[in-house]
Amino acid sequence: MSDIIQLLPDAIANQIAAGEVVQRPASVVKELLENAIDAHATDVQLIVKDSGKALIQVVDNGLGMTETDARMCLERHATSKIRRSEDLFSIKTMGFRGEAMASIAAVAQVEIRTKTTDQELGSLIVVEASEVKQQELVAAEKGTSVCVKNLFYNVPARRNFLKSNPVEMRHIMDEFQRISLANPTIRFTLHQNNQETYNLPSGKLGQRIINLFGKNYQEQMASCEENTDHLKVKGYIGKPESAKKTRGEQFFFVNNRFIKSNYLNHAVTNAFEGLIAKGSYPFYVLFIDIDPARIDVNVHPTKTEIKFDDERTVYAIVRAAIKRALGTHNLSPSIDFDFDTNFNKPIAIQVGTAPATSAKDSAYTQFRSTPQQKSNLEQWESMYDGLEKSSLHFDTDSSQRTVTIESAANDLGKNEAAELPITSAENSKLVFQLHNQYLVKQVKSGMLLVDQQAAHERILFEQYQEYIEHHSGASQQCLFPQNVELSPADYAMILDMKEEIEALGFIFDIFGKQSIVINGIPADVLTGNEKVLFEGLIEQFKQNQSSLSVSNRENLARSLAKRSAVKHGKKLEIEEMHTMIDKLFACESPNYAPDGRVTYTVLSLADLESSFK
Repeated sequence: MSDIIQLLPDAIANQIAAGEVVQRPASVVKELLENAIDAHATDVQLIVKDSGKALIQVVDNGLGMTETDARMCLERHATSKIRRSEDLFSIKTMGFRGEAMASIAAVAQVEIRTKTTDQELGSLIVVEASEVKQQELVAAEKGTSVCVKNLFYNVPARRNFLKSNPVEMRHIMDEFQRISLANPTIRFTLHQNNQETYNLPSGKLGQRIINLFGKNYQEQMASCEENTDHLKVKGYIGKPESAKKTRGEQFFFVNNRFIKSNYLNHAVTNAFEGLIAKGSYPFYVLFIDIDPARIDVNVHPTKTEIKFDDERTVYAIVRAAIKRALGTHNLSPSIDFDFDTNFNKPIAIQVGTAPATSAKDSAYTQFRSTPQQKSNLEQWESMYDGLEKSSLHFDTDSSQRTVTIESAANDLGKNEAAELPITSAENSKLVFQLHNQYLVKQVKSGMLLVDQQAAHERILFEQYQEYIEHHSGASQQCLFPQNVELSPADYAMILDMKEEIEALGFIFDIFGKQSIVINGIPADVLTGNEKVLFEGLIEQFKQNQSSLSVSNRENLARSLAKRSAVKHGKKLEIEEMHTMIDKLFACESPNYAPDGRVTYTVLSLADLESSFK
């Protein structure tokens, strides 16, 4: 039998390596920006066209490379940062594996133009699919310019798996934000399709956060710092009231390298426990400075996952740092026992012989100090008079009945009641609301239970899809137009989808840089705070983007339906209940909400009978 194992050609080996290092255009952006930082650049420009598919160019004013180094950087496992195996455990630079440039050059057309300070002429190297096409001396500025064109042009299967331009651009924005946050002393600029998206001057971390995410963050941030012998923590956290329903801006950096860590994220959310609503996420940008020997950064190809030698200690220190910051900036609620939390005025304790009270009344005797409080309490108590006499009452008028439905006892030991006026001819159409969450209606086979929030989301989702498809969304004019400040990334996203958003019924105009004015909202949305509605739409859209693979049109319909649907706890009128049920069963897919939740269920007579046997 002849030998069948042989070494792969370099071109194929580089393409295989590229599959690990270069997953999408954002991977190229990350590697090139990190190289610019390691070259001690103070000014870095990122130029992107067609979301990185046509062009990615990074220009820096760093140290530059000699002609030999420029050629060597394209070889596999060539690096300036590792000389011995021990160096792997003391890494403080960014890119260090020596595979990035070789992998990029294997799947794109790459042009490198570079010059050091002491050279008169620079070097130009042009590479296509790992093959050097041109190498010569040229006039150049100090630093390095790397131009990557037509990514995956020679691997069409990989190119076909890339997402839409807005999705790929969002990934590029994410990498740009992470690296610029980690290096606030470096000036960064980003040009997208010949338009300037970011221009971040060098400065302090707080100013960099504001420049990246908008002026709204200026009043939302609180500094955080903790120094121990094991590690140091510093950065900023958001105030509890600024927490969002989406993860949004949450950044952890270890030795200036961005990482993803559910374990450390839990430490932060645990510190905020009791201060933010369930399902909300606080803002934070935190830097951990630790001895490189205590961590392993060589865990994941993207280097975003690391291992600590003592995770419990790191967790405890991070949590303590957040707790201390919340207390230092008076962001934690403090209890003052001298004040009534309801009326914010001192409680008057009467001294003297108090009338005898029952055990039931003794628990709240102190709150009967003022006549106003006593009067209010008596009025509340009167609501429960007579409930113990009868659980089902009909009045004497046969043409109009009043049915009182008594619920199970709640935690306070009281009974809740709701009165539903119906006529004898409408018994079959009886519908009522249960705990302001579910609609209950008699049907032929038993009892129909409808989740009002899930049902409304399904109704609105199909309605908004039709609006976008036919550009038929009606608008209602805002009484007072509202200005919305956006981050550069959100602003670019809104401009890309302006036509679809207007098809829903929104009317807005561009108002200065990264700002819009809302003049109208969809006609079927309850009027209120139009700014909150629009910002909620953006946040929900981004949340869906990160968890779903759907088109922008479907995402918009899902997002607006989620934000504008009636919520649990909303009391509905009889007509609204009937309309909601009718519209639900007129939908193409009435069984499920857009996110997969069941919208209704039917309890059959057999199920009900079995419950009583």
